Amino acid sequence: MIRNEDKLSEVLSYLEKVIEDRKKSKNKSYTSDLLSQGIDRISQKVGEEAIEVVIASNNKKKKQVIYESADLVFHLLLLWKKLNIKKNDIAKELLRRKK
Repeated sequence: MIRNEDKLSEVLSYLEKVIEDRKKSKNKSYTSDLLSQGIDRISQKVGEEAIEVVIASNNKKKKQVIYESADLVFHLLLLWKKLNIKKNDIAKELLRRKK
């Protein structure tokens, strides 16, 4: 049985695999297209999604914040992939900051 706190880790691992598979695939997809466009386009998408989270938050629209946050996390994973950053690198940094 998966505990609630383990679900995010499981989903992030799944998305990392999907991103890697789409990167290697010869089939066209949103993910492969974005990865091929480069860091500038991926960074732009991260920024757009972050702004959408802020707007939804300011409007106190919880469902929309959740939806836009999911988009933001996905695009962050794409950015990390492009820069060869692993989610464990992020985890280590967060743990380093833990007091």
